[in-house]
Amino acid sequence: MTNCNYHSIQTMGTVDGPGIRYVLFLQGCCFRCLFCHNPDTWSGKANTMSVDETVADILKYKNFYQNSNGGVTVSGGEPLLQIQFLIELFKKLKSENLHTAVDTCGHVDITDNLKELIKYTDLFMLDIKHLDPETHYKLTGKNNDKVLRFLDFLCENNKSIRIRQVLIPGLTMDDEYINYLINFLKKYKLEKVELLPYHDMAKEKYEKLRITYILK
Repeated sequence: MTNCNYHSIQTMGTVDGPGIRYVLFLQGCCFRCLFCHNPDTWSGKANTMSVDETVADILKYKNFYQNSNGGVTVSGGEPLLQIQFLIELFKKLKSENLHTAVDTCGHVDITDNLKELIKYTDLFMLDIKHLDPETHYKLTGKNNDKVLRFLDFLCENNKSIRIRQVLIPGLTMDDEYINYLINFLKKYKLEKVELLPYHDMAKEKYEKLRITYILK
């Protein structure tokens, strides 16, 4: 039985997928986004929980999720860093007839584990940080080639996809970039595109973690 390293849990989430949702935030991330609002999920001490313990906790609220056409979302950090846990968890959740979703940055290799996971995942919420490779690297510390390849992979396998783009003044908020984003996404079959407002509510977290908040 696989354990997860997790940061926190929301049992009545309403912004991470359809309906009311159980949102599990896993610990650990491969990006270091300058605008991240959860820098405390990057590394450090984590809670642990087994697949069976997680399922038991979720089932306490099953009626709320099913009656609202909701379900379970695993976010982070970056959940695909703990993909074996996701596979085992989602298999059990599908046997309980619960909707499953992953909120991911998409920086992942196309492995056999990923091909197994998508069988049990109803929705992928893919966070597009920036379409320009150089700007993406400045924002996250990583290139975006894997992210775009992951998007192609999901579409090739007819998965439900929501694209999420944070609107950052001076970076992703001007007309030129938005039009570029629209034209880029036209070729994909998407459930929804969510434009998320930039905020700096995590500045206190950065101060406590002694991390410089670059976008202040």
